[in-house]
Amino acid sequence: MDELIDILTPKGELTGKTALKSEAHIFGWFHPTVHVWFYTDNKKILLQKRASVKKVFPNHWDVSVAGHIGAGEGIIDTAIRESKEEIGIKITENELTKIGLRKDEIVHPNGILDNEFKHIFICKLNCNISELSMQVGEVDDIQLFDISILKDTKKHGSFMVPNMNNYYDFVFNELNRVW
Repeated sequence: MDELIDILTPKGELTGKTALKSEAHIFGWFHPTVHVWFYTDNKKILLQKRASVKKVFPNHWDVSVAGHIGAGEGIIDTAIRESKEEIGIKITENELTKIGLRKDEIVHPNGILDNEFKHIFICKLNCNISELSMQVGEVDDIQLFDISILKDTKKHGSFMVPNMNNYYDFVFNELNRVW
């Protein structure tokens, strides 16, 4: 879905300009996104299988929830909205723990220039995954995996979205602080 997003400077500051997400990906304009990693008490993480129709990494396993922050939308509001939209889970601000902010500059083989500032959260999964629902066109499957999958480099790039800039290592270390 194409949506209006805020454009950021390479330092992550608001420019006061907005653009469609598709334009930002054509011109390489920086923009903000959210990632939410859901985890369980027994060292499992929820991953989503990206829909087969996605332009980037179709059919690859990825972060539990991810999305672009809409123009003028708050970071927390986006994390809550995207969690509800993508996997049908209702969460509150108090359940989210921010673990970081990352600047990523990625050139995809299809020409998409994905320059973003990722606001990264973790959130305890307080329901059975059978209670979750997947957003058509975004998510084709959801499953719990042992956290060790983040360290299994043989799966990165074929089974999972590649571990760009040691992102999975960062998430692995932050989640291990919780347990």
